Amino acid sequence: MKLGIVGLPNVGKSTLFNSLTKAGAESANYPFCTIDPNVGVVAVPDERLDVLTKMYDSQSTVHAVIEFVDIAGLVKGASKGEGLGNQFLSHIRETDAIVHVVRCFEDGNIIHVDGSVDPVRDIETIDLELTFADLEVIEKRIAKGAKAATANKALAKEVDLLKKLKEMLENGKPARDYEPESPEEAELLASFCLLTSKPVIFAANVSEEDLADDGANNPHVQKVREFAARSGCGVFVISAQIEQELAELSDEEKKEFLNDLGAESSGLEKLISASYDLLGLMSFLTAGPKETRAWTIKKGTKAPQAAGKIHSDFERGFIRAEVVSYDKLIECGSYNAAREKGLVRSEGKEYVVEDGDVILFRFNV
Repeated sequence: MKLGIVGLPNVGKSTLFNSLTKAGAESANYPFCTIDPNVGVVAVPDERLDVLTKMYDSQSTVHAVIEFVDIAGLVKGASKGEGLGNQFLSHIRETDAIVHVVRCFEDGNIIHVDGSVDPVRDIETIDLELTFADLEVIEKRIAKGAKAATANKALAKEVDLLKKLKEMLENGKPARDYEPESPEEAELLASFCLLTSKPVIFAANVSEEDLADDGANNPHVQKVREFAARSGCGVFVISAQIEQELAELSDEEKKEFLNDLGAESSGLEKLISASYDLLGLMSFLTAGPKETRAWTIKKGTKAPQAAGKIHSDFERGFIRAEVVSYDKLIECGSYNAAREKGLVRSEGKEYVVEDGDVILFRFNV
């Protein structure tokens, strides 16, 4: 999974990126300190892997990963060349979703580019710039394909779809609101890599005081939640400053710190949960003496396609999947004990994999 981080300057974007990835992106109290897109890869925390690693005495443990891409803060007029953000929008066109960091804290020592904290205004500013950037891409593609479309049916369909999207964007609707008329059209839409076609998760960045109650008494957070509900976007509350402090602690120290704050989970865990929910993702697990590993798939994926995540030969030569739920396996204490109790199931090609399934694939190529 690849997530692009966007936001106005000085909303805590790069501070959040640093804390999530420990990649050391520059962070300073002035706009445009991020002048190159920063990329960091983060392992998805999953305690189930640690338990299975001990059970199977695995040589290695491989977590699912998320790649974060952080670009310079966008400002009003970015699509026309204002600021530095527009130079780097291309870097987030290949992401699966956008994490939009929104400032929901008051601090006179940290400059706001528009002079005051207003999360909905800030969201609309970014949305407008992403829309303008998409319109530029669409108009170029229409101009390039219009002449040849008369003699090329496939190109004609592409131009027709681009014109529909152009009209949507000009009417203030994002491309993600477009409902494809066929799987082929959905595939074509995805190939455009439009910024406004991507799912969005709002990261409401609050002060330490607002973290314990998840921003329930913060009016800025309430406005973000209302906006997210209207637009079908995800939202979670985070304190980038606290995440920065957590990044320096051990796992045990993190738990103690979060308990002292009255917070149930870290910002990274909240972001992963929100991302998986928004994108309809989950994980199945494989375990053995050599390796215990988590594999990320779409909800509703059938066994052969899940096997294909491991290797294309597994899907091509799929015979069956031997499946036991993680919870049942742990209750039994071992794979053999689960098998003796009849909890290891033999599933065929139509089996829909569930989150936490521990699977051994049988195949023949």
